[in-house]
Amino acid sequence: MAKFTKEDIISKVNEANVKFIRLQFTDLLGIIKNVEIPVSQLEKALDNEIMFDGSSIEGFVRIEESDMLLYPDYDSFVVFPWTAEKGKVARLICDIYKPDRTPFPGDPRSVLKAQLAEMEKIGFTSFNIGPEPEFFLFKMNDAGEPTLELNDKGGYFDLAPTDLGENCRRDIVLELEDMGFEIEASHHEVAPGQHEIDFKYADAVKTCDNIQTFKLVVKTIARKHGLHATFMPKPLFGVNGSGMHSNMSLFKGKENAFYDANSEDGLSDTAKAFIAGILEHAPAFTAIANPTVNSYKRLVPGYEAPSYIAWSLSNRSALVRIPASRGLGTRIEVRSVDPTTNPYLGMTVLLAAGLDGIKKKLAPAASVDRSIYVMNDQEREELGIQELPASLKDAVTALNKDEVITSALGEHTISHFNDAKEIEWDMFRTQVHPWEREQYMEQY
Repeated sequence: MAKFTKEDIISKVNEANVKFIRLQFTDLLGIIKNVEIPVSQLEKALDNEIMFDGSSIEGFVRIEESDMLLYPDYDSFVVFPWTAEKGKVARLICDIYKPDRTPFPGDPRSVLKAQLAEMEKIGFTSFNIGPEPEFFLFKMNDAGEPTLELNDKGGYFDLAPTDLGENCRRDIVLELEDMGFEIEASHHEVAPGQHEIDFKYADAVKTCDNIQTFKLVVKTIARKHGLHATFMPKPLFGVNGSGMHSNMSLFKGKENAFYDANSEDGLSDTAKAFIAGILEHAPAFTAIANPTVNSYKRLVPGYEAPSYIAWSLSNRSALVRIPASRGLGTRIEVRSVDPTTNPYLGMTVLLAAGLDGIKKKLAPAASVDRSIYVMNDQEREELGIQELPASLKDAVTALNKDEVITSALGEHTISHFNDAKEIEWDMFRTQVHPWEREQYMEQY
């Protein structure tokens, strides 16, 4: 990982003819925000002296306590490759601090860092995450607005000419590599118009930064191809939705704490306890990992997204899957997460759930190695397999009953998250949808 100094950044800005700096951060709902400054203000920014109005940002503060400071992470510096040669734009990802120079408790990046500090207290040195974000590409109309017309009819691993998104996807990969990403795979996904680009795992904060950067690059390059990229979990009925499977491992120094060469399945007691914690707190963390009304249109049987709380060494219908790799590559994959999650908060709650399992030395039920989708209610009940929340409202209710997850997020985050989701659910609940008119207009 790069370790930049203040002088390094100033030098790089001059060499690349950078004219503007975006001081980037993430709001409660996972939306990227930024304060753009001319390069003449760079030293002031690097000295943590740039302020902004926090009352204008979702989930931050009231108007009477609005001033916030931006603390740039020097190692997040990168020049956007697609910006004009005569006036390039660079970016620094920032933590949010209060005027008294203490971390702002509603800053998602700081919330994740606080949970990582809890992890270190019990002896682990890093929480590594490898995300698999999926997205759809739709054509845009003459006004530059997204349509519901897909740009291809391809399927899993298809090639051009069936996969007409191939050139766009290739350009996205090239831009990401220019920005320092190590791309591991790029392919068409199961549904028409659906794509996946996988990049190498990193520690939790770096991965979350990468997810946000990835989303920005995908949307920017897609637009250059006349396409609209969306990370909406289920934009179309009857096809697979978009997930962001999250592969996770805990390390102690250079040792993968999830691996045990002497166990039959290669998993350590630590890994099993972490899995048990994930299963225990799954109803609660679902509100964070799947934070929109639309998220729950994806979490239904039949489309490879999990709707049942179980784990498996091979079965993709389970919430948690264990990929075959062992040794340093031993990891668990949580399959419910979707790309609308605020990555910093999403990884916070997954870590908190797993650590709780380790602290309490929980043991998971037996691995479920056949499709849960084909089981009947009695079979699932006999195996103790419960369902994930079926709606955003159910998930938020479960979240607020779980002290481990709410404590990890903090009072400020939970309070503002609840307010935002209550508004979202009420808007959805009171809206009249096209399906209702199709079903009832003529019948009644």
